[in-house]
Amino acid sequence: MNKEILIAVLMGGPGSEREVSLASGHAVLAALKEQGLNAVAVDVTGHSLELPADTGLCFNTIHGTFGEDGEVQAILESMQMPYTGAGRESSKVAFDKVASKEVFLAHGVPTPVSEIVDCSAGAKLPAMSPPYVVKPPCEGSSVGVHIVHDQSEATAAMEDAAKYGDQVLVEQYIDGLELTVGVLDGVALPIVHIAPRSGFYDMKNKYPWLNDDGGTDYYCPADLDESTTIAVQDAALAAHCALGIEIYSRVDVLLDKEGKPYVLEANTIPGMTASSLLPKAAKVAGYEFGPLCEKIADISLQHRT
Repeated sequence: MNKEILIAVLMGGPGSEREVSLASGHAVLAALKEQGLNAVAVDVTGHSLELPADTGLCFNTIHGTFGEDGEVQAILESMQMPYTGAGRESSKVAFDKVASKEVFLAHGVPTPVSEIVDCSAGAKLPAMSPPYVVKPPCEGSSVGVHIVHDQSEATAAMEDAAKYGDQVLVEQYIDGLELTVGVLDGVALPIVHIAPRSGFYDMKNKYPWLNDDGGTDYYCPADLDESTTIAVQDAALAAHCALGIEIYSRVDVLLDKEGKPYVLEANTIPGMTASSLLPKAAKVAGYEFGPLCEKIADISLQHRT
């Protein structure tokens, strides 16, 4: 990587994941500087972008709205500015759980049975019977996600998810292991097993430092036999490729009691602190956090110039 190139680390953003993004951005900024690279922070607060003069690459760490939905990518492409990670179109599709579900089904990627509920005129109950999972299609970090075990929980769950948009995605509940697979430059990284200490992998358990509550244990590589490991990594790679994601991603997968994987979604701007899941997997694969950030910057720059 050319040490003279000015790298603007985009962080924050206007969405619900702003605080998490700031943590990712500052971690990446420090890591790039430790690698001897020329990097500066750009705290994005709205839906526009101002870059320092002479910026040669944008390292995008804006999770969710604006950063992960194709909006900032479109702005950067109009400026002819190279940036890290997924492109405009792949970001837009991957961010929308309804659109990505359609892609998974069209390409034979294993994914839970689902139903789209139109809540434009008010929250409605799905035709599916519990247990199921209710989620807004275009939110990250498990915002608005609920597991409905009993019909008595359904109305409140649908009403909350409908706050985030007219459509609500309802998915078959898969009882099994929560796994995630990083994909870097076309290669699946070691699998991370996510084990929440209580409940499911929601905002509280993902980011206990934001809430002073919850917590999760992580195991990498996941304790799976070789054939199951390959099946999970293959499913994650299939999802990554079907969505046309460039550079890197992190694909969330559920593994049922029979050992069958089900892809939930692909994250095009995964968490990027040293303790985040993609960096955990990359470390097992031989990449310390600093070299990982530099590699992402390097292959992104090569891809876009």
